[in-house]
Amino acid sequence: DPRDFFRPEFINRVDEIVRFAELTEADLEGIVEIQLAHLRGRLEERRIDLEVTPEAMAKLAHDGYDPAFGARPLKRLIQTQIGDRLAMEILEGKLPEGSQVRLDVRNGEFVTD
Repeated sequence: DPRDFFRPEFINRVDEIVRFAELTEADLEGIVEIQLAHLRGRLEERRIDLEVTPEAMAKLAHDGYDPAFGARPLKRLIQTQIGDRLAMEILEGKLPEGSQVRLDVRNGEFVTD
Protein backbone atom coordinates (compact mmCIF):
# COMPACT_ATOMS: atom_id res chain seq x y z
CA ASP A 1 0.00 0.00 0.00
CA PRO A 2 1.51 3.39 -0.98
CA ARG A 3 0.44 4.88 2.35
CA ASP A 4 3.08 2.68 3.96
CA PHE A 5 5.81 4.46 1.98
CA PHE A 6 4.64 8.03 1.33
CA ARG A 7 3.67 10.87 3.61
CA PRO A 8 -0.01 11.90 3.74
CA GLU A 9 0.81 15.23 2.06
CA PHE A 10 2.07 13.41 -1.01
CA ILE A 11 -0.75 10.86 -1.07
CA ASN A 12 -3.27 13.70 -0.89
CA ARG A 13 -1.87 15.09 -4.17
CA VAL A 14 -2.37 11.79 -6.01
CA ASP A 15 -5.76 11.52 -7.67
CA GLU A 16 -5.68 7.85 -8.48
CA ILE A 17 -3.39 4.87 -8.18
CA VAL A 18 -3.40 2.51 -11.13
CA ARG A 19 -1.75 -0.86 -10.83
CA PHE A 20 -0.66 -2.50 -14.04
CA ALA A 21 -0.58 -6.22 -14.66
CA GLU A 22 2.74 -7.81 -15.52
CA LEU A 23 3.46 -7.91 -19.24
CA THR A 24 2.76 -11.20 -20.99
CA GLU A 25 4.99 -12.79 -23.61
CA ALA A 26 2.54 -11.65 -26.30
CA ASP A 27 2.69 -8.09 -24.92
CA LEU A 28 6.48 -8.13 -25.08
CA GLU A 29 6.50 -9.46 -28.64
CA GLY A 30 4.18 -6.62 -29.66
CA ILE A 31 6.40 -4.04 -27.99
CA VAL A 32 9.47 -5.51 -29.70
CA GLU A 33 7.68 -5.20 -33.06
CA ILE A 34 6.82 -1.55 -32.37
CA GLN A 35 10.40 -0.68 -31.41
CA LEU A 36 11.81 -2.56 -34.39
CA ALA A 37 9.41 -0.66 -36.67
CA HIS A 38 11.16 2.57 -35.62
CA LEU A 39 14.56 1.08 -36.49
CA ARG A 40 13.24 -0.32 -39.77
CA GLY A 41 11.88 3.11 -40.65
CA ARG A 42 15.32 4.66 -40.25
CA LEU A 43 16.90 1.87 -42.29
CA GLU A 44 14.31 2.23 -45.06
CA GLU A 45 15.63 5.75 -45.66
CA ARG A 46 18.75 3.98 -46.98
CA ARG A 47 16.71 1.20 -48.63
CA ILE A 48 18.08 -1.34 -46.14
CA ASP A 49 15.75 -4.21 -45.24
CA LEU A 50 15.98 -5.70 -41.74
CA GLU A 51 14.89 -9.29 -41.17
CA VAL A 52 14.70 -10.48 -37.55
CA THR A 53 14.69 -14.20 -36.76
CA PRO A 54 12.30 -15.62 -34.17
CA GLU A 55 15.31 -16.35 -31.95
CA ALA A 56 16.40 -12.71 -32.09
CA MET A 57 12.84 -11.57 -31.35
CA ALA A 58 12.72 -13.85 -28.31
CA LYS A 59 16.10 -12.60 -27.04
CA LEU A 60 15.02 -8.97 -27.48
CA ALA A 61 11.82 -9.64 -25.55
CA HIS A 62 13.72 -11.43 -22.78
CA ASP A 63 16.69 -9.07 -22.47
CA GLY A 64 14.59 -5.93 -22.93
CA TYR A 65 12.26 -6.70 -20.04
CA ASP A 66 12.86 -5.84 -16.41
CA PRO A 67 10.22 -6.75 -13.80
CA ALA A 68 10.72 -3.41 -12.06
CA PHE A 69 10.68 -1.25 -15.20
CA GLY A 70 8.65 -3.31 -17.65
CA ALA A 71 9.78 -2.99 -21.27
CA ARG A 72 11.45 0.41 -20.83
CA PRO A 73 14.98 -1.06 -21.25
CA LEU A 74 13.99 -2.51 -24.64
CA LYS A 75 14.42 0.74 -26.58
CA ARG A 76 17.94 1.19 -25.18
CA LEU A 77 18.78 -2.45 -25.91
CA ILE A 78 17.70 -2.14 -29.54
CA GLN A 79 19.66 1.09 -29.93
CA THR A 80 22.88 -0.13 -28.33
CA GLN A 81 22.93 -3.75 -29.49
CA ILE A 82 21.47 -3.37 -32.97
CA GLY A 83 21.06 0.25 -34.08
CA ASP A 84 24.60 1.31 -33.16
CA ARG A 85 26.09 -1.80 -34.77
CA LEU A 86 24.19 -1.24 -38.01
CA ALA A 87 25.16 2.45 -38.00
CA MET A 88 28.84 1.50 -37.78
CA GLU A 89 28.43 -1.01 -40.61
CA ILE A 90 26.80 1.72 -42.73
CA LEU A 91 29.58 4.21 -41.93
CA GLU A 92 32.28 1.63 -42.68
CA GLY A 93 30.65 0.83 -46.03
CA LYS A 94 29.84 -2.75 -45.02
CA LEU A 95 26.10 -2.13 -45.38
CA PRO A 96 25.45 -0.16 -48.58
CA GLU A 97 22.10 1.16 -49.74
CA GLY A 98 19.77 -1.55 -50.96
CA SER A 99 21.21 -4.17 -48.61
CA GLN A 100 19.31 -6.78 -46.70
CA VAL A 101 20.47 -7.55 -43.16
CA ARG A 102 19.37 -10.45 -40.98
CA LEU A 103 19.43 -10.20 -37.19
CA ASP A 104 19.95 -13.53 -35.48
CA VAL A 105 21.38 -14.99 -32.26
CA ARG A 106 24.48 -17.17 -32.04
CA ASN A 107 26.07 -18.33 -28.81
CA GLY A 108 23.70 -16.06 -26.89
CA GLU A 109 24.78 -12.91 -28.78
CA PHE A 110 23.09 -10.85 -31.50
CA VAL A 111 24.70 -11.25 -34.91
CA THR A 112 23.98 -9.69 -38.28
CA ASP A 113 24.42 -11.36 -41.66
